[in-house]
Amino acid sequence: MTSFTKDAIKKSFLKLLNEKQLNKITVKDIVEDCGINRNSFYYHFSDIPSLLEEMLLEEADKLVQTQSKPDSVYECLLSAIDFALKNKTAMMHIYNSANREMFEQYLNKVTQWTVSEYIDAVSGDYNISDDDKEVITMYYKSLLIGFVIDWLSGGMKYDLNIKIRRICEIFDGSMERAFKKAAENSSEKI
Repeated sequence: MTSFTKDAIKKSFLKLLNEKQLNKITVKDIVEDCGINRNSFYYHFSDIPSLLEEMLLEEADKLVQTQSKPDSVYECLLSAIDFALKNKTAMMHIYNSANREMFEQYLNKVTQWTVSEYIDAVSGDYNISDDDKEVITMYYKSLLIGFVIDWLSGGMKYDLNIKIRRICEIFDGSMERAFKKAAENSSEKI
């Protein structure tokens, strides 16, 4: 169970991330914002990068656990997109920091889960090998990560929610075509 103090630290950190760059945030800033002493911070976190890592992984786990069986990839991505849009400045500060790798791990985990869950939900009618499912998952995960990275590197100037929805609409059925092709190839090998 996360303590009240630990939650306060994370909340203050996210607030500060929405106000200034990651490398400009100090432990002093965080403890002053949430009204605790430095020892309390260091009791819970060894440093700011460990705080960032825990916060991102916790958010990814939260997104994964709160989703039910998805009807579409877009539906799976809504929570992650919503979090990113509510914290656009924080996302940019993390993305443009030396800790970009942690953000990419977060993005990878959320996207991997999203695509895997959707593929598991819709591929049941097809005789597809686990290897082919893995390849299809890798392909769609890479596409989605690419869209998000493009959005971030472009300064988040367009509405990601609208673009991802439109991408999903335009390419609707492409995954099913991949399933059919994989199933055909599986039956040819028999």
